[in-house]
Amino acid sequence: MTEKNIRILWVDDEIEHLKAHLIYLKEKGYEVETANNGTDALTLLAANHYDLVFLDENMPGLSGLETLARLKEIRPLVPVVMITKSEEEDIMEQAIGSKIADYLIKPVNPNQILLTIKKNIDKQRLVAQQTTSSYQSEFSRLSFKINDSLTVDDWEAVYRKLVFWELELQQAGGAMDEVLKMQKAEANREFVKFVKKNYLGWLSDDQGPLMSHQLFKHKVFPLLDKGEKVFFVLIDNFRFDQLQTIQADLAADYQTHDDGMYLSILPTATQYARNAVFSGLMPAQIVQMYPRFWVEEEDEGSKNQFENELIQTMLDRYRRKHRYSYHKINDQESGRKLVDGYKSLLDNDLNVCVFNFVDMLSHARTEMKMIRELAGDEAAYRSLTLSWYMHSPLRDLLKKLAGEKVTVIITTDHGTIRVNNPIKVVGDRSVNTNLRYKQGKNLAYNPKEVFEVKVPEKAFLPKQNVSSTYIFATNEDFFAYPNNYNHYVNYYRDTYQHGGISLEEMMIPCVVMNGKS
Repeated sequence: MTEKNIRILWVDDEIEHLKAHLIYLKEKGYEVETANNGTDALTLLAANHYDLVFLDENMPGLSGLETLARLKEIRPLVPVVMITKSEEEDIMEQAIGSKIADYLIKPVNPNQILLTIKKNIDKQRLVAQQTTSSYQSEFSRLSFKINDSLTVDDWEAVYRKLVFWELELQQAGGAMDEVLKMQKAEANREFVKFVKKNYLGWLSDDQGPLMSHQLFKHKVFPLLDKGEKVFFVLIDNFRFDQLQTIQADLAADYQTHDDGMYLSILPTATQYARNAVFSGLMPAQIVQMYPRFWVEEEDEGSKNQFENELIQTMLDRYRRKHRYSYHKINDQESGRKLVDGYKSLLDNDLNVCVFNFVDMLSHARTEMKMIRELAGDEAAYRSLTLSWYMHSPLRDLLKKLAGEKVTVIITTDHGTIRVNNPIKVVGDRSVNTNLRYKQGKNLAYNPKEVFEVKVPEKAFLPKQNVSSTYIFATNEDFFAYPNNYNHYVNYYRDTYQHGGISLEEMMIPCVVMNGKS
């Protein structure tokens, strides 16, 4: 939209005193029509399209507020700028409550008028233009950081920047999306090299980064030691960018004290990462110490059916006598029961709540064509997540907890990445079905295409036999078998998977917050 075809309606009972403003706007290329009362303005609005309305608040006959109410019935989407001599608070509140676009106090000057037009008519173009320009300026600095990142903290900073620009460019609708995708892919390639080089060392070094099995020790227990009551909310398969989409809603009720990240262990899959979170142990340690609570991959049943028991073993090992509860929410009904009974949980020291919707959405996108079309790209995937959250029992629970003396932690066990590049792997029937990692004794693959762990003990991973090997897909790769290869690839390409190595899967958000009230 250019200034040449922007139509403005200016409504004021003293319109003749505004000739200088009208001439100024026409010289700027705007088409301006006028009305000196509310009735005439509504007639014009019913018959014509306007991009913006300037509306005087104090007019005889229909007042500005009365005109505004009727105007919104006729043209609910047209932006209205209220102009008034009055600075009375109740008038401002009524106008703002009626969803005006802006509020100006007389006398107004031409620059004020021009600014509010730009802000309300040309905002999208100007924002897109500025955002694109800002990202172009940031591009080189971000590329340098990607190639110069030596620590987990460095990579956290890079990932935050990438997600920030991804969301900014999405809102602006700019033309730099493809450039950002290329830069994000570059970042993941370098991050994979970083993980390959350091991962096994982190596990044998107490000075390594915070990882899944250490989360409770470093994030939850210190809060309990201070006497705080903690609600630990784990949203399965929840990425940092998805968290960012709900931050504005959280910020209305909560003050954040810590919004750091931790690293998911490998495999970045629920069976391994979440059991490590709730046990405070690596998977091989769980198998050794509590074999009855570990379900092998080839066995039937849920791989996370003993989370409550693992939490208890962790508390016992640390000699903690905290009163706690555990809740797994798989549907609306169980979520509503949790919300309705939340008051009974406030006496507990710790309440652990697992919400599985996002993981279910990820799997449904793979299996259902309709969901795949609804979540056709990253922006749509985030939008579906936000839509779920805004109407979910989780949001209702958080709204209620904001008024209580509790500390809330929101985190996840692992993230997910959209895969596109198939890599051939061969294995026998005992090999697991996950597309981002494989474990077995007779795996055939190209070592250059994966991160391989030939000695599972070094990665604290269980092994089913003496010669077990783990391999992990990286970047946007996924494993495919040669048999029926084309059908398999076409079915799984462009789906969300987890288990391997990428920023999206391993860089886990962990937010600690308290209600503002």
